[in-house]
Amino acid sequence: MRIILASASPRRKELLEQAGIAFEIQIGNAKECITKEEPGEIVEELSLAKAQKVAEEVTGDAVIIGADTIVAKDREILGKPGDAADAHRMLALLQGRKHQVYTGVTLIQKKGERQIVRTFHERTDVFMSPMCDDEIEAYIATGEPFDKAGSYGIQGRAGIFVEKIEGDYYNVVGLPVSRLYHELKDWKRRRLHNRRDVRKDTGGNYGEPNTGCRR
Repeated sequence: MRIILASASPRRKELLEQAGIAFEIQIGNAKECITKEEPGEIVEELSLAKAQKVAEEVTGDAVIIGADTIVAKDREILGKPGDAADAHRMLALLQGRKHQVYTGVTLIQKKGERQIVRTFHERTDVFMSPMCDDEIEAYIATGEPFDKAGSYGIQGRAGIFVEKIEGDYYNVVGLPVSRLYHELKDWKRRRLHNRRDVRKDTGGNYGEPNTGCRR
């Protein structure tokens, strides 16, 4: 099964590599048009747009993975900061409080002219410790906040300001890899089941897939 990651995020690339999933990267220039209001629906909508754009450009059969992450605090959506002042505003809002991180994931299985789409999201609650202005400014000076939703990276220097989380850590990094792995595994299982049905009807011969699992 050819897998394509429709994302330029180095963190998502690293997470998929750590999970042992073979993939390639292809990035589409999808326009971020938000029509939803709830954070979970927003990230699903954005991940779908990214995956669909690449699916339109890909030739041959493949599974395309699109993803998008946002931070939400008191119904305010925090994306990537526009500048240092914006990063400071976001971090001042988050420090000493609880907020939510949402990552939406879309899987598009493209086979010929047929497409099967699966979209879901995960939410993680993050509890930040209090930060003074000097700490915020010192963190911004590292340059780390500027390509991250909410202006911080839990896997980087900002980790010292995270008191605890409730939910999937990797969801905060940018990709809920456990959920993604099991979704892909389920698709592979369904594909095998369909092939077995065809074999019963036609007498065809299909080999067993290597899932890495024993029964």
